[in-house]
Amino acid sequence: MYNQAMRPAGLRPPALILLALILAVAAPMVMARVTAEEKRLMDRLREYTELLEAASYWSVQEIPEDALVYSSIRGMMSALDPHSAFLEPKSYDRMRESQSGSYFGVGLLVTQRNNRVTVVSAHEGAPAGRVGVRAGDIISHVDGVSTEHLEYEEVVRRLKGPKGTTVEVNVMRADSDEPIPFKITRAAIETNSVPTALITRPGVGYVRITDFTETTGREFEEALSDLRSRGMKKLVLDLRGNGGGLLDAAISVTDHFVGSGEMIVYTRGRARDAGKEYLAPGRHPSLDLAVVVLIDHGSASASEIVAGAIQDHDRGLVAGQTSWGKGLVQSVYTLPYEAGLALTTSRYYTPSGRNIQRDYTSLFDYYVANPEREAVQDLPGYVTATGRKVAGGGGITPDVELPRITLSRATQRIEAAGILFDLGVELARKAGEDASKITVTDAMYEKIRARALEQSIVSPDALESALANEVDQQYLRGGLLAEIIAAKFGYRASYPARVSSDSQISAAMDLLGEAEKLAQRSREAAALTGSSRNRKQPAG
Repeated sequence: MYNQAMRPAGLRPPALILLALILAVAAPMVMARVTAEEKRLMDRLREYTELLEAASYWSVQEIPEDALVYSSIRGMMSALDPHSAFLEPKSYDRMRESQSGSYFGVGLLVTQRNNRVTVVSAHEGAPAGRVGVRAGDIISHVDGVSTEHLEYEEVVRRLKGPKGTTVEVNVMRADSDEPIPFKITRAAIETNSVPTALITRPGVGYVRITDFTETTGREFEEALSDLRSRGMKKLVLDLRGNGGGLLDAAISVTDHFVGSGEMIVYTRGRARDAGKEYLAPGRHPSLDLAVVVLIDHGSASASEIVAGAIQDHDRGLVAGQTSWGKGLVQSVYTLPYEAGLALTTSRYYTPSGRNIQRDYTSLFDYYVANPEREAVQDLPGYVTATGRKVAGGGGITPDVELPRITLSRATQRIEAAGILFDLGVELARKAGEDASKITVTDAMYEKIRARALEQSIVSPDALESALANEVDQQYLRGGLLAEIIAAKFGYRASYPARVSSDSQISAAMDLLGEAEKLAQRSREAAALTGSSRNRKQPAG
């Protein structure tokens, strides 16, 4: 979670070039300390410069000075929490680009399949799509350079560039014997953090938010407006796999669900100005509809703020699995030489007082170990606006636990090998012109078996077991249908097929009746007490 409001301005590089970065990190803290503390810090800095000078001069291996400084700063960061980080110029630039909601490029979604950079889809209206690049194309050359020995990230980097510049791309296509050349002029490409907004059942809307960027608030507002114009009375908000982003974006989204002036989240930290309360600004009328929020172990930070506020104010049910538990606030400092520092300065708490951050004493457990949490009854209890008890202790524990979709190893291997994607591209050539009428026949499904056997993905017995399993079959049929539609009409057109084959989304829609009852109880409680605003006390 990045807090833009706490970003300091005007940091000036010190005179000594070698110390520019390290002093820039230290300067804001030094200025706020008493003289004795400042002296101790400067003593440590002098010690550091002597070590740096010795290593630079006497080391048997010549090492660039910036590499030594960067390494030492990373070492300093390792003594802090898992989310404080020094961002070298390239990393900092990528972070700012991801938060801006746009970039300059050609508008291709690509991936690496079988060691070849393959086009998944061309953004509608973007430069590459307008000149004819399409799903399934294999990018063989960029500006005359073969992609055979280039890293995937390098190919992506070469496709991006300043607005108005051109890039020459050669692609290999199944129905062409020769590479097809394209000359593409780069343009501003907007990345959608709200890629999906659908009416899934009569009166039921579905919105997916993939991350929280500068454009998320506007995108979400537009999605809601469109769905309400089409008769939406209930909503499933999907935050699964959403790792977070900007605090302002989380507040903008939550503002649609809670009343003006009600608490969304608050922070507490060691510094005097680290504590702050974030109330709903009231820019949007509170949605008077039943809501189910879907979360999983990949939902973190801004996602947990949204889910936690909706749950604490009883504005909707939260369903899925316990979220990641990332409640540390990073203030982003811009350093000289285009580097950055994301420094944890406080912790987030939900309106009922729950600390979102999960224990990170063991980094292995934090990042790698089984994501299952302690039993809910063993976690500290807190209460919502209507008096419901909710679990605290790290992450957001859902009101309704939904089983994770467990696929067989064979199905996972089929998907990882790109079989569904490749078949989708092939079958799209003969598909009709109405996406809603495309179906996966038994003959199409049989092609999955044939292709998997041909490529020796798994043993024949394991394959037969997977293809006959109801869960795997639903996933494979739905996935193949989605890939056919994506290849024929663009990735966005495939969303209805992807949603309809997702068992967790179906389960969330079935919970909307309970969510409606909860919303009614919340309205009645608010009428009696006036408001649940500013609640931040844990249950006794």
